[in-house]
Formats: sequence, structure tokens, C-alpha cells
Amino acid sequence: MSARAPLLDVAGVHAGYGASEVLFGVDLAVARGEIVGVLGRNGMGKTTLVRTVMGLLRPSAGTIAFAGRAIAGLAANRVARAGLAIVPEGRQVFPNLSVEEHLTAFHRRGVDGGEAWTPARVFAMFPALAERRRHLGHQLSGGEQQMLAIGRCLMGQPELIMFDEPSLGLAPRVVQEVLHTVRSLNERGITVLLVEQNVAVSLKISQRAYVLENGRIVMSGAGQALLHDDRVRQAYLGL
Repeated sequence: MSARAPLLDVAGVHAGYGASEVLFGVDLAVARGEIVGVLGRNGMGKTTLVRTVMGLLRPSAGTIAFAGRAIAGLAANRVARAGLAIVPEGRQVFPNLSVEEHLTAFHRRGVDGGEAWTPARVFAMFPALAERRRHLGHQLSGGEQQMLAIGRCLMGQPELIMFDEPSLGLAPRVVQEVLHTVRSLNERGITVLLVEQNVAVSLKISQRAYVLENGRIVMSGAGQALLHDDRVRQAYLGL
């Protein structure tokens, strides 16, 4: 890992649903300014990990710290106010709210004197959304809904964004646009945890990555190193 102190530090986390445990002692860390990938096939615990970090699930054991503050077990709204945000799997936009209503409903004033994300700033980043500002969520294409999900997330003024399967169900051209957006946000100072089953997509832009199998981290390393690791290539790329 980078020598920088972690912005997000997950240590020994166990979590699941009722009596069904899904995560078994997960450890990972994300330094400020990084793009870190979490890779794994469907059903390996990736979304459970994201939901646990976000406060949507309570871990049964382990610790989660963000910017040096313990957040394990906090309600999701308190985690969001601390500076964490999620772009959820499947976008989850509200079908009967307009693009503009999505952004204004989730808008929170900036903190610490930084440049705040506003609807106008999101529209500047995504001109297609500006053109469709009065369209309802269900009237948008999958790519436009993903832009809206990202824009809505930015309204919370996050320091770290967790992207949960952002390429899912999107055409290859749109996937490349989403990746460009992830890079652009990172260049603007936002730290990224990129959760993906599309290994080739994730490793191309991740400085570091973790491989999650059956609720356990089984491999980690630099993104490019993992992309050329024979075990990863055989298991995930069919090479």
C-alpha cells in the first residue's frame, strides 16, 4: 500500500445478513487520492462490503475508520456527512423525479471552504444531463442514469466515492465514458473505491486492487501487476 495514511481503513470486518455471514475478516485500505479496485465475481461479497462501509449493514466484528474516525455501525446518513458516498449498483434513480429534482434534493453545501458541487457544476460536467434536466428518471438511457447517479452522489460533497459495478448493463462506449468520469473526479481530488466484476476495466485505472473471493481478500497489489498476473488472467480474463 501507499506510504500515505489511509483515508479509509477496513480491518478484520465480518458482516452478512441475519445468520448468513458473507464477509470473513476483510482488510483493505484506501489512501487519500487513490483509485483502489475491489474485484470479484458475482456473489463474492463486493456489494456487502460497500453496504457495510456505507453504514447500510452493521458489521458483526472488525473496525472501519474514515479520516481517522471510527464509523463502523454508524447510520448511513452520518457516514455520508463524514464524507463517504456511493454510486449504487443499478443506478437506483427515482423514476418520477426529474434530473434537476434529483440534484437539488441531494444538494448539501460544501465543507472546509472547498469548491462545492452544485447542480450547475454537474451540468457543466455532464452536458447531456443539462439538456435533459426536466426529463424524469425513467425517461433516461442507462448511460444517462449513470451520469445522474454520479451527479446525485456529488451533491453530498464527498471525499471518497464508492462505485458499485458502474459498468453493469452499459454499452462498451458508455463504459469508457464512465471510466473517463472516474479518472476526472480522481484528478479533481476525490478518492475512489471502484467495485467491479469487469477486471480488465477496473485494473486499467486502479493504482491498487484487492481480489475478493467468498468473502475473503485472496490477493492484492498494484493494478497493472494484477492485470498481468497469470492467476488473475486465468481466473477472470480467460487467458
